[in-house]
Amino acid sequence: MPGVSVVGVGPAPFSEMEAAVLENERTDYSVKISLEMAKAGTASRSVRVYADGIYDMFHSGHARQLMQAKMAFPNTYLIVGVCSDKLTNKKKGRTVMNEAERYEALRHCRYVDEVIKAAPWSISDEYLEKHKIDFVAHDDLPYVSSDSDDIYKHLKDRDMFLATQRTEGISTTDIIARIIKDYDMYVRRNLTRGYSAKELNVSFMKEKKIQFEENLSKMKDKSRELMDKIKDTKDKGNEMIHRWEEKSREFITNFLDMFGSEGRFTNWIQEGRARLEQAISPVNSDDEDEDSTDGRDSAEPDRSAAGSPDSATKSPPTKRGRISPSLIGATSRGHDKQDYLDLELEDEAS
Repeated sequence: MPGVSVVGVGPAPFSEMEAAVLENERTDYSVKISLEMAKAGTASRSVRVYADGIYDMFHSGHARQLMQAKMAFPNTYLIVGVCSDKLTNKKKGRTVMNEAERYEALRHCRYVDEVIKAAPWSISDEYLEKHKIDFVAHDDLPYVSSDSDDIYKHLKDRDMFLATQRTEGISTTDIIARIIKDYDMYVRRNLTRGYSAKELNVSFMKEKKIQFEENLSKMKDKSRELMDKIKDTKDKGNEMIHRWEEKSREFITNFLDMFGSEGRFTNWIQEGRARLEQAISPVNSDDEDEDSTDGRDSAEPDRSAAGSPDSATKSPPTKRGRISPSLIGATSRGHDKQDYLDLELEDEAS
């Protein structure tokens, strides 16, 4: 399987540890492996690939470079050499992490099978023989030193060089540049976390200045938060007013539709009033005259007809009896029916 480690689960061993020594002893270095054989996976043993560097502030760019080296061939055994503090300070400058921290960072990378401490700056043939290295992995750019234009040139000439790709946008130098750019911010952060000015190599005046700037920054942040809250409250208030205006317009419109001069309620009142007036209004005058005439004709005889020559031949009309007040008094005094009739006849005769 490509890139399978031959050591057990756990941190990668140092080269002087038993697991690494046994792996070295099992390797038959007399069997030379060409680049074509390694890529084809036809080698009779594991392919030992070596990568070296300082690996200060171990980051994803380092991990990706080691992943490329590990996955370059099937059954790769990846050895990583880490330069010591003394050699690094001499050749390149001061590191952020010390050598022990850098060694441990490499041991816990999943792609690494073995770590060599105090690795040399340039790789000699004796070093290749000692660690039985088949290929050296590094990016393809020339790596200049004080005594060479490219310390990997002799390996490239012997087809023992495995080129890897750098990860753009991240390097130890870039990370340090970011810290320097925001130096005051990181100093303020560490001061608030309990570090003393002495531990941060900051003077007393610098410490007070940074603390003042930190407090000022906090006040600005709080003021900004307060202004944002006020703005949010104002926006919410405007939104509520807008909604209230919309609701009020709707309410007024509905009220006018119901109670306005031409509203439903007014129309209902007018319709009810019209029905009521129609229900209680008197009968038409023409109908009343006809009704009254018919009543008189049926109740009273035609007096002009009574005086006419033909009236003698006709029987007189039946008259309705009228009860005079004297009759009412008589009734109250207990006269009988015949007395009432006599009295009525007398009244008619008179």
